[in-house]
Amino acid sequence: MLSGGPAMTASLEQLRRCHFAVDLGAARTRVFVKGAGLVVDQPSAAAVNSRTGALIAVGELAEKMTGRTPDYIRVVRPVSGGTVVDIEMAQRMLRHLLGDKMRRSLRRKPILRAAACTPHDADPLAQRAAIETLVGLGARRVELVDTLIAAAVGCGLPVEQPEATMIMVCGAAATQVAVLSLGSIVTAERIPVGGEAVDHAIVQHLRHEHELMLPSQSVRPLQLALSGNGLTPHGPASTEIHGRDVATGLARSVQVDTAAVRDAIQTPLTAILDGIGQGAAGLPARPGRRPRRPGDHDGRRQRAAAGPRPDAAAGDRHARAHRGAPGRLRGAGPRRDAGGADRTAGAGSAGGVS
Repeated sequence: MLSGGPAMTASLEQLRRCHFAVDLGAARTRVFVKGAGLVVDQPSAAAVNSRTGALIAVGELAEKMTGRTPDYIRVVRPVSGGTVVDIEMAQRMLRHLLGDKMRRSLRRKPILRAAACTPHDADPLAQRAAIETLVGLGARRVELVDTLIAAAVGCGLPVEQPEATMIMVCGAAATQVAVLSLGSIVTAERIPVGGEAVDHAIVQHLRHEHELMLPSQSVRPLQLALSGNGLTPHGPASTEIHGRDVATGLARSVQVDTAAVRDAIQTPLTAILDGIGQGAAGLPARPGRRPRRPGDHDGRRQRAAAGPRPDAAAGDRHARAHRGAPGRLRGAGPRRDAGGADRTAGAGSAGGVS
């Protein structure tokens, strides 16, 4: 039985019932097994013999073989942009990464439940490819979960609370930014800049400034050397990197200035920061309330400065004119005393005698 179809996203309660979860990314593949934790965290790469079709290596070993193999050995990546593009190769890679022992323990489950992460903007074809990949591993029920929600749950963020929570997932080809509330996505933004753009900026900097040829997969030692506070002013001033000379092709090592590396990756990082700002700008002011209109914040102050409203002013004048005369009707004649004399006329007569 399969769930998590093209228009469905698993709830958090459904995810808790899954026996294992798979995150097939363009750069790395991660597998989490309930009770065992994170059992696989390897690059999404496989080395295949094109003559026989045999699988030679997967993961880190296959990635190290890139550019160092004969012509009949190809290093392929079955996942591109978070979408499985080669289902059969992805299944073979996962079987090899999990190992026979782990696969036997999973097959003992009467109904094996699995969860697969898919990008936020994945189309039905990409969702179906993720489902078919896990069905090939023996899963009887597959739940699809948005990568943004899975990342927020993995970080321990309060995604089920009625409050805004922002998450950013930086992938190999793109970066996704989202704001979550009550277990769902309020707004999301996809930025077509990811880790590969940062690696490419570093490779181009080394080629132009140091005449050093460096494959993209060899940038990781530089990233590890500059991890933590390495790219801050408090980090090391320089680090050593190995590559090949552009002119001669011979191996050579250079000292790379940390400040220059910061300047080289400034462009892709700025694009990511701009995308974060666009995602925050798309949020409603207050969920459940009408948007604030211009002048709403000081409406009382403006009414007070403009004076009382016309109907209120008329009522105030009427009250002052008839103060002390309770029960008097509008249009009634002058008030008389107990003797029946008109007080207004009497006052006028006294004034005339004097």
